[in-house]
Parts: sequence; structure tokens; C-alpha cells
Amino acid sequence: MSSMATRTWRRLLAWTLALAVLLGVFGLYLRPDFMVQLSQQVWACF
Repeated sequence: MSSMATRTWRRLLAWTLALAVLLGVFGLYLRPDFMVQLSQQVWACF
């Protein structure tokens, strides 16, 4: 495999992974109970 093809696959994999993480985070915002629990846990650190 050439270095150009390897670089293209790595870039595609990185973008796919970033998109999956973003979709997961935005999906959690649709669950208010999770967001309340997360905010309480963060607030408990102070």
C-alpha cells in the first residue's frame, strides 16, 4: 500500500471516529436525566 493510500485511510478513519464521538455526545444531550446527573457530579467536585 502506498503512503498516499495509507494517509487517506487514516484521515478517513479519524474523521469517522470524530463524527461518531460527536454524535454520541449530542445524543446524550437528548437525555435530560443524564445531563442532570452529570451536572450534579461536576458540581460535587467543588
